[in-house]
Amino acid sequence: MDDQTKDTPNRRRKSDEKEMPFLDHLEELRGRIFKALLAIVLFTCLSLFFIDEIFAFLVAPYNDALRLATAGKPESETAAGSHLVFFTPTGGFMIYVKLAATAGLLLSLPFILHQLWRFIAPGLLEREKRFAPLLIFFTILCFAAGAAFCYYVVLKFGLGFLLSFQSAQLMPMISIEEYFGFVTALIFIFGILFEMPVLAFLLTRLGLLTPEFLRQKRRYSIIAIFIAAAIITPSVDAFTQILLAVPLMMLYEISIWVSKIALPVEMKNALSEIATH
Repeated sequence: MDDQTKDTPNRRRKSDEKEMPFLDHLEELRGRIFKALLAIVLFTCLSLFFIDEIFAFLVAPYNDALRLATAGKPESETAAGSHLVFFTPTGGFMIYVKLAATAGLLLSLPFILHQLWRFIAPGLLEREKRFAPLLIFFTILCFAAGAAFCYYVVLKFGLGFLLSFQSAQLMPMISIEEYFGFVTALIFIFGILFEMPVLAFLLTRLGLLTPEFLRQKRRYSIIAIFIAAAIITPSVDAFTQILLAVPLMMLYEISIWVSKIALPVEMKNALSEIATH
């Protein structure tokens, strides 16, 4: 009986020692999330001071596409579609709020990633700690490249093609909410697609992908890329689809090279032995 009563506090102490690290991690996670949300709020408030510049930046592809689509057409056929509109009393105000919130989220993203890194870094191996900052950097870089390609190339020609269908009988009346929803969704999709080399690196390090597999599936990947380009691009003309397909094919070739570099030494030795036999 005495032994049992002595063991009970010991067991509780051991249980507390096991639970405390988890509770500490939970408390730290709560603090990191609070800091991330605070950063989003602060950057959103800051974005409100530059909301006119942000608005003009996002509307610029529409204006460029409209000029491209209406070149040579009489003014009577183009005047109606020269402005974006809103259909509710609060529509104009809400779009500014959404723009500021989106800009705040994007501007705070480096700080959010830093908080995420501070949270997961203690549980990583030294080798993983060396890889992680570089991986985060290239993830942001690839996403930014995809977003920039969409903004400066695809939107201009894609929107130009879509707006070219206007005539004296058919006038565009595009709401500001639909336009920004369309633009932000397309930019996000292109940013994700340009993460192909980063994904190849991760899958190769996990042992789920090899450069040889990517080489063998190259012809099928090219077909899949052109199908994806036909689905994603806002226009149906071949020129715009090729504008997307060519960079994706280049990214696929880069992914093969990245996979070759990221291949673990053990897997390289195993593959070389298989090749010799």
